[in-house]
Amino acid sequence: MVQRLLEPGQIESLDHTSIPRLLLPQARSLFMARAARLRQLANNDIKGIPVAEAMQGYLQLMAAVVDAQAAVAAALPPETFSLPPAADIKLSIDHNMPPLPVNGARPPEWRTVFAALLDHLAASIKDQPQIDAVLAELRALDVAQLEGCADAVLAELTEGVHPLHAPFVAAALQVMWTKRAEQLDSPRVQPLVTNTLCPVCGSHPVASVIRIGGQSQGYRYLQCSCCASEWHMVRVKCSCCEHTSKIAYQSLETNEDKLPVEDAVEDKNAKPNKANDPSKVARAETCDDCKTYRKIFNQEHDFHVEPLADDLASLTLDVLVSEAGYARASGNPLLWFNAA
Repeated sequence: MVQRLLEPGQIESLDHTSIPRLLLPQARSLFMARAARLRQLANNDIKGIPVAEAMQGYLQLMAAVVDAQAAVAAALPPETFSLPPAADIKLSIDHNMPPLPVNGARPPEWRTVFAALLDHLAASIKDQPQIDAVLAELRALDVAQLEGCADAVLAELTEGVHPLHAPFVAAALQVMWTKRAEQLDSPRVQPLVTNTLCPVCGSHPVASVIRIGGQSQGYRYLQCSCCASEWHMVRVKCSCCEHTSKIAYQSLETNEDKLPVEDAVEDKNAKPNKANDPSKVARAETCDDCKTYRKIFNQEHDFHVEPLADDLASLTLDVLVSEAGYARASGNPLLWFNAA
């Protein structure tokens, strides 16, 4: 096959919108991959994300929760996850609003998802009295209490929600929104006024990821904490305030001290970005304009990175970056602090 050389000016005329702006989730493969990743992390099998022994049991529990998410997503009838009327979706898209907003009224079917999730967990987790007690407490919540908990979870409020209840409520909401998001037509969904929120549901991202392969090669995406949709944001741009002037990256050294190392944004003397570098699997992108950070995971250095799972497991990085004076931009829905 003969390749045709482009004439001067033709490059500028190419369609530069071919970068996939939005990657919609596939619930089954998403939850299966996330559960497998959580178990690898719990076993300390991932170079670049060391996991303390105290965190390993929790990761195993969350892997069981994600298994339940996968099972419920596959077992419940499709009508459980019905989309809003087409006219409502069109109106939202036409006004650059999320077509499946997490604010406002929720489909009552999410409570069916929640009940099914608890049933699956009760059947799959044996001989753990503490978990049985939490599941019993969750079953005892009335509709008003459960909806209030969901309000707090979606608003990322630590007040008004029990930290042991919140991950299970969040897990049910994730199933609901992920299953609905996968039914959308991604080219129709428009960016929001701010690129820091999910264009599908309006939630904050849990972390960002540099993807490899196909048209997404080398591009950075933010992953939604609720519906798991991923949307493109240029690299070296704060995913909280969108400034670019004071971005840096903090990572964990591979030595025993595990101290943060700051990488300059534009370091012309930096070593080539070779693949499979454990120190670049998980990093914190910090911004000195808004003094926040959000983690960024790189498929170039670990093909199987999973933003939510890797974020949950890399608490050591959170501690070190927080000690350096940066606030976390948004939380992880499967881990809550501050008892109500």
